[in-house]
Amino acid sequence: MNYEDRDTYGMYKTNLLRDTDSEEQGPGPDLMGADTLIGNDVYNHNEEDLGDIKEIMLDVRNGRVSYAVLSFGGFLGMGEKLFAVPWNALTLDTVNKRFVLNVEKERLENAPGFDKDNWPNMADETWATEIHSFYGTKPFDYDTVQRRNIDQI
Repeated sequence: MNYEDRDTYGMYKTNLLRDTDSEEQGPGPDLMGADTLIGNDVYNHNEEDLGDIKEIMLDVRNGRVSYAVLSFGGFLGMGEKLFAVPWNALTLDTVNKRFVLNVEKERLENAPGFDKDNWPNMADETWATEIHSFYGTKPFDYDTVQRRNIDQI
């Protein structure tokens, strides 16, 4: 199922591929409802199914999306492995209505993961550094953004 199928409020009834000059209304694809994204498929650039989004982790103190929790492997929920994927490692594919993660399937099998009964402390900086290093992303630098915002005042 994809985000358009979960759109109970009708916010995606307009064209998500519209350009900036379009008069179409609606928030997507720049702003999307978190509830509509849970369950969305994640593929890689080789068209391999990597799983689906089980949860979206918000940094509530700083107002940012930090991670998508991706489910991969297993059968009927048994033996599945969960992965915290940095949000900035995902790209929304509005044509196929799914996310793309630029990671080979074999590499994902060896990614740092966890099971549903043993979640990591995602606020731990050491853990976050390991995750961002694995996916080749950079953690969000709140100090730089705050300095930039103060300079603009």
